[in-house]
Amino acid sequence: MTRSGHSWATLALLALTAIWGSTFFLIKDVVTRIPVADMLAVRFALASLGLALLVGPRLTLNRPLLVRGVGLGLLYGGAQVLQTLGLAETSASVSGFLTGLYVVATPLLGAALLRQRIRATTWAAVALATVGLAVLSLTGVAGGYGELLTVASAVVYAGHIVALSRISTPGTALSLSLVQLVVITLLCTGLALLPVSGVGLQLPASARDWLAVGYLGLIAGALTMVLQTWAQARMDPTRAAVIMAMEPVWAAGFAVAVGSEVVTARMVIGGLAILSAMYLAELGPRLSRVRSRAASANGGRPDGSPSSRSPE
Repeated sequence: MTRSGHSWATLALLALTAIWGSTFFLIKDVVTRIPVADMLAVRFALASLGLALLVGPRLTLNRPLLVRGVGLGLLYGGAQVLQTLGLAETSASVSGFLTGLYVVATPLLGAALLRQRIRATTWAAVALATVGLAVLSLTGVAGGYGELLTVASAVVYAGHIVALSRISTPGTALSLSLVQLVVITLLCTGLALLPVSGVGLQLPASARDWLAVGYLGLIAGALTMVLQTWAQARMDPTRAAVIMAMEPVWAAGFAVAVGSEVVTARMVIGGLAILSAMYLAELGPRLSRVRSRAASANGGRPDGSPSSRSPE
């Protein structure tokens, strides 16, 4: 992969984090009038339709791609349901920061699934993120249901990031994105039609809600799915997750600027701890590579001194 390819992939992921960050306060408002599963079903139906019209004759499907797309769609759809249910029970800014824990969960899952050794800096990042989570979530009163759901969604998102980086290729990004969106639509529609409320699938009732769900579907659904799938075909999952750490920063910014939330000490301290953990998760591998290159250049010692081992 060329440096230019990495740069475009990085820009794509940064763009999608800004879009994702703008959705937290918007979703929190919409789900006060539309049930979570119903909103997600309509959102991803619009996303699927929009991308299907865009892909058109470029759609290439085969059995392996369908199987992988279904698995990815179930992961992403499950994370979306958990995250949106959690968002209904917590603030947009806190939800944004807790969702960002997938940046720490990604290297941990990668190590567990791909049998990679976990560095000390990664464990330090986990500890630091736990502190940030406690500052944001432990309010001293009963509750925490929304925060727990959001943390669970972050873990599932991490699984999706790891799997997507292993599966996606530049030539299958559009088709794989469409399969995922269709699977998410079917999953959320099935949940919406469960005989719990007895009212069936509830559609947006106002132009304002249709506009919001349209944005969530076409821009924050179809476009971001394509951007993520395309970008992750060009970089490893941990690097992708660290770049996507900008999502909670955008979420808090939008929540304060547009969503009428106020900046609190808890938000700043907890948020900075989690963001620090996110970047620490990537800093360790980079430092290790730098030390390794320095050791190779200096005859096996990072400080340039000769090796103490003498030839026999």
